[in-house]
Amino acid sequence: TSGTGAALQGHHAALREGLSELRARRDELSGRIKAEEAERSRLQARIATLSRRLADTSESLAGLRSARAHIDSTIADLDTASRQVL
Repeated sequence: TSGTGAALQGHHAALREGLSELRARRDELSGRIKAEEAERSRLQARIATLSRRLADTSESLAGLRSARAHIDSTIADLDTASRQVL
């Protein structure tokens, strides 16, 4: 029975070692998960910022194109009028 007790102690030690390794791995994964979640949050914030900038730029571009079209139309009208005078 002394051999059985020693075998049980050996199994118990192996089990404790295995659990310790699993806990260490879990802690490592928890750290990596936390880092990835933080990176995802940073990227989502960056996307939101870029989306707002894109919308602002698109609105500005539409205004600039409209102003240019108005000037193009005025130039065409003046060209036509100056030809009629001459």
